[in-house]
Amino acid sequence: MNSVEPIRDIQTVYDIEDYLEGENKRNYMLFILGVSTGLRISDILNFRTRDFKDSKGNIREHIILSEKKTGKDKKIKLSRDLRSILKEYLKDKKEYEYIIRSPRGINKPLSRQQAYRILCELGEKFDIRNMACHTLRKTFGYDYYRRTNDIAGLMKIYNHSSPNTTLRYIGITQDVLDSIYDNSNMIRKR
Repeated sequence: MNSVEPIRDIQTVYDIEDYLEGENKRNYMLFILGVSTGLRISDILNFRTRDFKDSKGNIREHIILSEKKTGKDKKIKLSRDLRSILKEYLKDKKEYEYIIRSPRGINKPLSRQQAYRILCELGEKFDIRNMACHTLRKTFGYDYYRRTNDIAGLMKIYNHSSPNTTLRYIGITQDVLDSIYDNSNMIRKR
């Protein structure tokens, strides 16, 4: 089985965002939520408009969800940029609507299988090997760790119990090994 990796190049993330923004707003929102929050696809697909809007129709600064996999409650701060994107995307949506809707049925969330297919197609289009649902979550973690080196914060976000688990999850372990091999040259320069 192939291992799912993060998108390591931030420019590729931006290119995918640009492509999706012009191509398919729903898929754009799926991608943006994944790389901006580090949430699992199963949690993202279950969001409704009311999870993001308060009683006055304003986009919340924080959202609270009960993680589908762990059952744990999680409070997530939404960045200013993400709130701005959500405001535009949700402006005409009813509070009960799923924000990542399936084209089938009146108000059903996109299935995890369909999200997987969408992400695999993006991987092919942008030449990213092994892109799948966890790619978005891992990309969030990889970028956060690359910028901050804050493994403790990332462990808390992911509910991991060890730094090694988190580093392995976001693909840092292989990056470090690759760097060691790149910098370990015992061949004399000629």
